[in-house]
Amino acid sequence: MEPRISLITLGVADIARSQAFYEQLGWGGGSPDGEVVFIQAGPMIVALWSRERLAGDSAVTDNGGWGGITLAHNVRSPDEVDAVLAEAAAA
Repeated sequence: MEPRISLITLGVADIARSQAFYEQLGWGGGSPDGEVVFIQAGPMIVALWSRERLAGDSAVTDNGGWGGITLAHNVRSPDEVDAVLAEAAAA
């Protein structure tokens, strides 16, 4: 498995406020739909998304103890997904 992260998604309470914060740091990004912001950060992407939606998508209950972050390792095909998962299971 190639050691890399493709996408970091941060669950945030206020997307517009979070986007403004990152823009002040020089991390400009865009939103295709007003619900998620994508910021190119070198070879990976940082996404800002509703913490509530991220928790639902991650199938977790967010009662304050969940970190509100997900990491993604994207691959090119379903076969590569199977290979990566097999490597992880073997580890």
